[in-house]
Amino acid sequence: MSIAETLARLEIVLPEVPAPAGAYVPAVISGSYVHTAGQLPFVGGALPALGKVGVGDGLVAPKEAKTLARTAAINALAAAASVLGSLDRVTRVVKVVGFVASDPSFTGQPGVVNGASELLGDVFGAAGAHARSAVGVAVLPLDSPVEIELVLEFH
Repeated sequence: MSIAETLARLEIVLPEVPAPAGAYVPAVISGSYVHTAGQLPFVGGALPALGKVGVGDGLVAPKEAKTLARTAAINALAAAASVLGSLDRVTRVVKVVGFVASDPSFTGQPGVVNGASELLGDVFGAAGAHARSAVGVAVLPLDSPVEIELVLEFH
């Protein structure tokens, strides 16, 4: 089954890649690897939630943040596809880096970034197994709760 067919089965439509908000490109090829810039969980050009992740009033709940990490990973796949032409060229997900804007008492960053990791497993199967970092940070661009970047190997 092609990756396009897998995405369709999962009811995932890769969004258009937005123009960069700074002096960078959404994805770059180096050798046989694609490195994506950090991707935010934009949906239709807007962030569905803002702020720090944690438990309590005024915070983004970890379960919602996990869903946002999944969305950010979809956006990263779109960035990769924009330079590869087709995600069928991907032979392995090498590395995922997830940043979580965290309330100081929140230590569940790995569970949040699982939203991205699980998506990649669903899309690429065994080739989706990857090394990963899940990092808590004070703040992310535009007050996004999460940011995801990928390194993909391709042929």
